[in-house]
Amino acid sequence: MSTTAIPFLDLKASNAQYREQLLRACERVIDSGWYVLGREVQAFEQAFAEYCGVKHAIGVSNGLDALHLILRAMDIGTGDEVIVPSNTYIATWLAVTQAGATPVPVEPDDSYNLDPSRIEAAITPRTKAIIAVHLYGQPADMVAIMALAERHDLKVIEDAAQAHGALDAGRRTGGLGHAAGFSFYPGKNLGALGDGGAVTTQDDALAERVRMLANYGSKVKYQHEQQGYNCRLDELQAALLAVKLPHLDADITHRRQIADFYQRELAGLPLVLPKVRAGAEPVWHLYVVQSERRDALQQALATAGVGTLIHYPVPPHRQGAYAELNLPEGSLPVAEAIHRQVLSLPMGPTLTLEHAAVVVQACRDFFAKG
Repeated sequence: MSTTAIPFLDLKASNAQYREQLLRACERVIDSGWYVLGREVQAFEQAFAEYCGVKHAIGVSNGLDALHLILRAMDIGTGDEVIVPSNTYIATWLAVTQAGATPVPVEPDDSYNLDPSRIEAAITPRTKAIIAVHLYGQPADMVAIMALAERHDLKVIEDAAQAHGALDAGRRTGGLGHAAGFSFYPGKNLGALGDGGAVTTQDDALAERVRMLANYGSKVKYQHEQQGYNCRLDELQAALLAVKLPHLDADITHRRQIADFYQRELAGLPLVLPKVRAGAEPVWHLYVVQSERRDALQQALATAGVGTLIHYPVPPHRQGAYAELNLPEGSLPVAEAIHRQVLSLPMGPTLTLEHAAVVVQACRDFFAKG
């Protein structure tokens, strides 16, 4: 057993970098006496909108609610279909069904993201939108997806939960579609110390409606124009996120250095390494490899003191939650193969190149044993 313990992600170390600033932000909120929809949320929304290059950012409770609110604000619901990736976390699908619509899965390309060449065959008269997930921090091919959506008069929603700061054709995620949903779950590249999320958009009317729906369907207190929800980002999380946002680009740079090291040093092993699409600049929320011996590799790395995770072991269509769609084993073979073989190696803002070298050596040792 190695004496080196390398966690998959060290959140304690990540947040320790900003400990004093985070504590001051907490004190500021506590001392303000204002804890919901106040100055901290407003300031963070403005800063995050500027970062994403959009007019509007609306702080919400989490990434799932962000996507659901967008669908509701677009009047997408019962009887409608929404194209979703077959290869994604289940929250993407849950947002669609919570809105009352039906998810229509489309398989990925070799970047793990929605394959634009497969989308058109899935479009029906009931199709209203496409949700493009920027999985693992690599942006989907938004230029192609937006061009296709324009031809068919469809809305495009970015699921940017894992892609804060990623670029496609030189533009940041959050401003590539008609609207985007972000998650600030603690393990994200921009993570709160609890749950949180945001909706970004250039559309004034959509932004106003999302903001109203997230606040009980109300623009004016005690006057409720629609049946809304309680999906607000609270003041404390907004203040903490505002501390961390200015450091996001530096963290991304570090993640790219680790990813480049992995790409170079793992080359030649019997692993499928991430493929970066031309024009895409990932932020490496996750560094995901594929192996036909995934489970044995994961166990060997654990024995060597290396933490890993599987994102995700079971695709959405094979979950009990979606048994009603009657998509049996083999119906989405690309996603199914991916979920049988993927393994996420350690990645994060405090992971050192020395630690990454230990990860690489552990992989080499495993395959050297045959």
